[in-house]
This record gives sequence, C-alpha cells and structure tokens, in this order.
Amino acid sequence: MKRYSVAVLAPKGYEETERGKDLIYFASKEHDVDLIFVDGELSLDKIIEECTNVKSIITQGVYKYITELAKNLDSLKLIQTPSAGTDWLEKSKLYELGVSVSNNGGGNAVAVAEHAIALMFSVYRKLDLQISNVKSGNYQDFAVPDLMDDIKFTKNPSSTYTPGSWNRKEYHTLVGKKIGIIGLGRIGSRVAKRLFGWECELIYHDVATFPDSYIKETNAKQVSLDELLSTSDIVTLHVPLEKTTKHMISTDELKMMKSNAILINTSRGSVVDEQALIEALNQKIIFGAGLDVTEVEPIEMDNPLLHLENVILTPHFATRAYESEINIASFAVKNASKVARGDKPDSVVPPV
Repeated sequence: MKRYSVAVLAPKGYEETERGKDLIYFASKEHDVDLIFVDGELSLDKIIEECTNVKSIITQGVYKYITELAKNLDSLKLIQTPSAGTDWLEKSKLYELGVSVSNNGGGNAVAVAEHAIALMFSVYRKLDLQISNVKSGNYQDFAVPDLMDDIKFTKNPSSTYTPGSWNRKEYHTLVGKKIGIIGLGRIGSRVAKRLFGWECELIYHDVATFPDSYIKETNAKQVSLDELLSTSDIVTLHVPLEKTTKHMISTDELKMMKSNAILINTSRGSVVDEQALIEALNQKIIFGAGLDVTEVEPIEMDNPLLHLENVILTPHFATRAYESEINIASFAVKNASKVARGDKPDSVVPPV
C-alpha cells in the first residue's frame, strides 16, 4: 500500500501533547498516512528540507513565513488551519502559487454559537455583576426584598455598581427579541437554529448566497445591513476578518443601532472599530456589548472596555470545548490526507 506524508508545523514536542496525540490518532484511522511533526521555530531552510515532497501542511500556530515556505515547496497544495479564521495567511499570494487554504470545516461552530448566545444572556442579565457581587459579599445589591422571603441585609460595604441595584428596565429575557445575525455561515446559522427555539425573531445579512433549504432551516429572514442594524435588539457578528470586513462596525453603524441594543462579537476583534464602540457605550448610543475578541490580544489592562459595567469580556475562548478539539483534529487530518492522495480539499477559504 502506498503511503502519504502530511506535515504538522507546530511547536517542538507537539506530538507529545494532547492535541498532537489527537492528530496521530486520526492519522492512524486513515491507514495510509504518516504525520511528520516539524518544529515551527526551525530555520526556514530546515523546514523546507523536512517538508520536501509534502502536499499538505497542518499548522498548529501562526507562522508568518508560510508564503515564503510555499514558494520553496513545489509539491505543496494545502495549508490546513485548526481555526475558523485565516486572516494571518496571505491567501491571495498562496492561491497564485497553487496552494489552497482550508479552515476547520466548522469544527468549533457549535461551541462558538453557544458562547455567543451565552454572551447575549449574560449582558441581558448582568450575569458577571451578579456573580462578582455575591462573591464579594454584596449579595443584597442584586436582591429584591419584596420578591424574596427572609432576606437578611449584611454589613458588607455596598458594591460600586453604578446603574443601581435593581433597575428592572435593564434586565431582559431573549423571548421576542429581534436578533440580527451578520454572517449566516456555519456559526451564524447555528446561532439562528438555537435561538429559534428561544422564541426569537431572526434576521440576517450576508454577502454570500445560500440554498433556500439552508436558509429555511435557520428560520432567519434576509435583510439589508442597514435594516438589520436599525431594527435589531441584538446584533451578533459571525464574519471572517478580511480587508472587506475590518471595522465593518464603526461609528456610523453603531449610530444606526437602537439605544437599547447590544453588540456581540465572537469573530475577530478588528471587525469592530474598538474606539468607536467605546465611545458609543460611554455615550449610551447602544446599551451594552458582549465580546470574546478585542483588537489587541491579550487585552491591555488600560483598555476602557475593562471598566465598563455594560460590557462582558471573555478571553477569545469561545471555541474552547473538548468536542471542538476532537472535531478540528479529525477534520484537519481527513482534509490534509485527501490532498496528500491527490484529491481536492474541502472548506477552502476564498483568496481575498
């Protein structure tokens, strides 16, 4: 039986890690594929030497020399990433070299969709403030005496929660809310399918076209971007970061939104003009935001977003779930193996 090689460009010793062992396991299921683990910190010449005659490379890190590597590997046909985002790769230049770029095939789509919904719920119910107040001993700051039996007020100092302990107009359910989904791909469509069961009204905007059957399954109605921004209670972003999407949400777009609307971003930080968002939140142009991503990561400690009580931040962790890890490893090996055998890859990202 002929055997095929797939390179894994990763930190030294990656094959001994849990993720590395996942790749090895799924390669064993292919029966005719061998993985070559290549230290991504080696010199370019050494990496070229170790990847000679390889058609597929699975990346496990961000390596800025990929285009130069591709120029020196005539055999190379695929760069397979473990992420949904591929903005760090020069896809148009790679395409000119005959090299495709594939993302993770939706391996983390469920986890990110669930995280986006969790951010919606958390902003709507100020979940972070509820938790931090209870843990700091300020239980009464969120208690409502006429709705609770035998509440005992403590001598703990009150919290610094400025909007007030119980402003009922700032707490909401998702039922009946209009959710505007920008990007109805693998993640956005899963957000829609789940929120339909939560009795939400669903609209979307996307530059891509989808089959009628695909749209029907989401129960979402297509609208213009302006209509989505101006009528949605929640705007949630599910687009890749490309030249066409950088700062697609900025001052003008935020001003279109309702004053009680919230913005959710689990895609990439630079899809949103962060300074414009900070100004919009401070000026109460919109009510709040739930962000898993920021323009600079890790977020700098002097970033005003950290001190806004109408903002919930998580550390670019939406994808993190065991199921995502397994899905991503399985897809990466299967897709890279297809190309190694001479077949076309799946989940190719357009070279823009």
